[in-house]
Amino acid sequence: DVITDPLVGLYSDRFESRYGKRKPFMLFGCLLLIISFYALIHPPKEYVAFWLLGFSMLVYLAWSIISIPYLAWSAEITSDYHEKTRLSGSREIFTILGAISALLIPYFYGVSEDADESLSILYTAFLLTLFLMLPVTMLGVKDSEVNEFKNVGLQELRTLWQRIPALRQLQGAFILNSLANALPATLFLFFVEFVLQEESYTGPLLLLYFASGIVGLPFWTILAIKNGKCKSWQASMLLATIALVYVTYLGSADLLWFGLISFISGLSLGADMALPSSIQADMAQKIQNKKSSYAWILFGIWAMLTKFALALAVGIGFIILGLVGFEPSTPTPVDLTTLSLLYGGAPVVFKMIAFWIMRDYRETD
Repeated sequence: DVITDPLVGLYSDRFESRYGKRKPFMLFGCLLLIISFYALIHPPKEYVAFWLLGFSMLVYLAWSIISIPYLAWSAEITSDYHEKTRLSGSREIFTILGAISALLIPYFYGVSEDADESLSILYTAFLLTLFLMLPVTMLGVKDSEVNEFKNVGLQELRTLWQRIPALRQLQGAFILNSLANALPATLFLFFVEFVLQEESYTGPLLLLYFASGIVGLPFWTILAIKNGKCKSWQASMLLATIALVYVTYLGSADLLWFGLISFISGLSLGADMALPSSIQADMAQKIQNKKSSYAWILFGIWAMLTKFALALAVGIGFIILGLVGFEPSTPTPVDLTTLSLLYGGAPVVFKMIAFWIMRDYRETD
């Protein structure tokens, strides 16, 4: 995705058809996703590793083809400063609802202990949701409302980074904050099982975290309207930092305290998902001129940064645990301390650096 996402953003704007640019591109991505997702969860008995690699790549490529034009729409279908925040907030509420649904559906059908049955039911739910919601999206957004611009190349984008420091500032803070969120997500199962020793509460804790994200998102939207998106995003970083700093003090008897921390840090989730992308949409509109639009390539890079942060979190987290000799069967006090520092301490540092980077960011209404 680090390679393909910017390319999808670059070449999707060059796509031409009698039916417009965006919708045929997204429909092709949906078709590719339906086929590759089905193949991914129905592997053959031989060459399983190659099957997993190949169709995982196709699934993520298909999702990029769908999501990058969809993200770019937020910078194209409205020029209203607050409307872009509402669009981003609405999008991320449904993203969180999708994550909660993926957690709950196997439990509702009593198949949560069976991976094959769970994946089969989730695939059916995916198809139903897609066939219900895709027509709403295709019919609800008019391509004619989006201005046509000339194609923008990577060389022009490089010049843009040099000319507009605020773009580097926003993207630098975004990847650091995304990394701060990705580390706890990567290590969540380990922390609950080995530090809290409450593996049976994994599901409820995840639900609490995502539910608090939905609860908090309307608040951040209102705050952004009153105080600006950047300041509201910074406030969410501070709130999450205050909660996460106490993680390093938790032990096996602190389930309730961890639940409280998960709820408070989850409140910031909505802001982290909606506000930066809304600021990016503002940036894309601000720097475009009468001939050039940068929304598609910028959101292609945005998607790449999101996934790069997730991959970096896996690398940092597991490499450091490996260096200290972490053994799941017999974790030592050093292992558990390292796990706690990676889960709570490192994200605090990354969020504070992101906060500092955005300290003098200027946004115009």
